[in-house]
Amino acid sequence: PYLVDRIELDVDFLAGEVRVRSELQVRRAPATPPGTPFRLDGEELETLAIHLDGQPLVGERQLLTAQSLTIVDPPAAFRLSSTVRLHPDDNTSLSGLYVSRDGYFTQCEAQGFRRITWFPDRPDIMARYTVTLHADRHRLPVLLANGNPVTQGEEDGGRHWARWDDPFPKPCYLFALVAARLDALREPYLTADSRRVELALFV
Repeated sequence: PYLVDRIELDVDFLAGEVRVRSELQVRRAPATPPGTPFRLDGEELETLAIHLDGQPLVGERQLLTAQSLTIVDPPAAFRLSSTVRLHPDDNTSLSGLYVSRDGYFTQCEAQGFRRITWFPDRPDIMARYTVTLHADRHRLPVLLANGNPVTQGEEDGGRHWARWDDPFPKPCYLFALVAARLDALREPYLTADSRRVELALFV
C-alpha cells in the first residue's frame, strides 16, 4: 500500500551498542485508499524516537509492538524518521547486524533488515539507499555499504565516518554493511567506455 523511494541510514558504532537513525521518504501507492495504515516490520529493536515530517509521533498516531510499527492515517507523502538501539554483540542469529572476529557484518536475506531498523520488509519495496557509518578508526578502520563511496572524514576522539550512496533501487534483503578490520587489494580498471575506476577486494 505504501512505497519507499529513498532511505537514509546513519549507523553509529558505540561502546556496547549501535544506534541506527533512519529517514524514509514514503508515498501512498496510487491504488491505496486514503487513511490506509502504514505498517513497518521490526525485530529486537529498542525504539528511542519516531518522527513524522519532523514532529514526534505520539499517542494514537502510532501503534508499536515488539514486531511491528503502524502509522495510523498517514498523509499521501511523508518522511518517517526513527532512532533505534541495537546490541549486535549479543546477536547470535547471524541475521541482521552481528559481530564476528574482525568486526560487524550484515545478513539481510530473507528478512534480516527488520533487525536493523523499522522498515516494510518486503521484496517488492524498491528503495535507494544512502548510508553514513561512524566508528572508532583503530577498532573498525574499514566502513563499507552498498553503492559508491561518496565522502569520508575524521571525528573527535579517534573516530571516523564514511558515506555510501547506491543509485539503483533495491529490495532491503540486498542491503549490506560492514564495519571491520580488513585488508584490501586495490587495482585501477579501465571500463569499456574509457572510465578509470578503482576495484577493491576486501578480505
